Amino acid sequence: MKMQCALVSVNGARVDLADGRALMFGRGPESRVSDKKCSRHQVKLVADYAKQEVLVTQLGPNPSSLDGQCLGRGESGCLTSGQTLYLVNQSHPFTVEFAGNSAGMSPSPKKKEKTTNESRQRQKSSKESSGIPKRNIHDYFSKSPKKATKRPHSPVDDVPHSKRGREDEDDEDDETSAEEKLQQLQAFAQRERDDGLNSPSVKSSNPSSACSQSHWQQIGSLMLFTAAGVTASSKIAGFDIDGCIITTKSGKVFPTGPDDWRILFPEIQPKLASLLKKGYKVVFFTNQMGISRGKLRPEVFKSKAEDILQTLQLPIQVFVSTAPGIYRKPVIGMWEHLCEKANSGVTIDVSESLYVGDAAGRPANWAPGKKKKDFSCSDRLFALNIGLQFYTPEEYFLGWKPASFSFPEFDPRKLDSKACLYDPPDASLTSTKQEIIVAVGFPGAGKSTFFQNHIIPKGYAYVNRDTMGSWQHCVSACERALKEGKSVAVDNTNPDLESRKRYIDVAQSAGVSCRCFNFTASLDQAKHNNRFREMVPSATKHVPVNDMVIHSYKKKFVVPSLSEGFSEVLQIHFVPSFSDKRSEFLFRQFSEG
Repeated sequence: MKMQCALVSVNGARVDLADGRALMFGRGPESRVSDKKCSRHQVKLVADYAKQEVLVTQLGPNPSSLDGQCLGRGESGCLTSGQTLYLVNQSHPFTVEFAGNSAGMSPSPKKKEKTTNESRQRQKSSKESSGIPKRNIHDYFSKSPKKATKRPHSPVDDVPHSKRGREDEDDEDDETSAEEKLQQLQAFAQRERDDGLNSPSVKSSNPSSACSQSHWQQIGSLMLFTAAGVTASSKIAGFDIDGCIITTKSGKVFPTGPDDWRILFPEIQPKLASLLKKGYKVVFFTNQMGISRGKLRPEVFKSKAEDILQTLQLPIQVFVSTAPGIYRKPVIGMWEHLCEKANSGVTIDVSESLYVGDAAGRPANWAPGKKKKDFSCSDRLFALNIGLQFYTPEEYFLGWKPASFSFPEFDPRKLDSKACLYDPPDASLTSTKQEIIVAVGFPGAGKSTFFQNHIIPKGYAYVNRDTMGSWQHCVSACERALKEGKSVAVDNTNPDLESRKRYIDVAQSAGVSCRCFNFTASLDQAKHNNRFREMVPSATKHVPVNDMVIHSYKKKFVVPSLSEGFSEVLQIHFVPSFSDKRSEFLFRQFSEG
């Protein structure tokens, strides 16, 4: 009888567990549990038929328990046949049941009968005459249910016949158990891997031993998983995950749940295995902004990532950026952490490394059947920022020709640090007479930095809505400063006529002039500047700005003019300047695809 494993509840619910495949389990129709304290993804279950046990990992916010052993979030424990999982808060019991036998396990012990050579020969002749085919090691592994295609190269194909078991002697087939054959295959696979890792080209770049135990690390907004067996190398093969290594089983753009995924192409696993054998370290880099936004729990994504690697059966390192900032692709913070702290001190050779991703800036209809354009160009820009050779998944795994693509219109590499700062160039930035200067420009257009460098040192009072909280407070501050005989610089966005009129009226009431400084940075430039703020520490404190606020400014914007009551309108251009080389290096990178 084929081995089976299931969790069975007193309420009649039953969930079958396949060997080695993870299942998210919790509240829902499958469990018949409606308790709101039980998460829909309360636990992750992985059955091990060989050990006849089920690994349970707690994911939900409320505790589960295993026969009295309480599990906190992220903790794991094992259940054997007859033991009970209490899904949440000592309630909703499910008992583990193993039944039958599997090809991957030794059969129940039976008394062996002595078989003479003569009887074995008769058995062999009987099988041949009855048309029963001879068995080999392939018969001990289930066939893929997928439609037959060209089968990827398997380690079994490399096993010499002398090591597979003698196919011309069925008596040896009969006496060698499936478990022994599996052990032979595993030993051969390990020897192949050891031979690859000990080759001169790999050995020179791997002075340290491979990672002995899989583990997660948290470094700020970066999560890092290193699987057991991962080895440092000077050659890195980097890959995005979503749309590159996996896609949704449902066919939808976004997964419907943590189990809604499948490996994108059958060519992926053998290709990655080949890279490892050639001495590459395989590394996944993925952006998961949903974690910082509260839409995706870290534990759920960690479990999904482990399941992907379990399916691939390969030692891989996984970098996960969970928030905006230095680690988010296409910014190269994840790559820098790999080079500096996660490669056992081995120097990486960029010229020998590569990166593969699906966010490649390809237009709609870039290939037959590919109607949608790429959602961004972030993967291609990530490789460009680093200096890596770049491929799309179709190019790398399937051998397709490169498709057309386009870079973003805004290129931070082309900004001129020596350009003209303002127009007209013969204008004076400050005045010896009392005045109000009203800034107009996107959040992130450089207004605060400009005022701090060129205006405030000349004795102007500084009025900023980010610090004062409302336009009413800003207007009152202007009035007080004018009464004290000071000139005023108003550092607000002031996109429309109404917002600017407030300060023009204050100036006219005080009998002083009012000038406008229109900051000309584009929407894309402003977005880039705001992302740069999130990457580097700054002496000037800025309120975090999201894209919605920037687009709102664009919608309200009215070009300022003298007819509003301004005595002069200056055009202030964004000209980058840097206090150190590190800041300039980060600023010149593409930060959004």
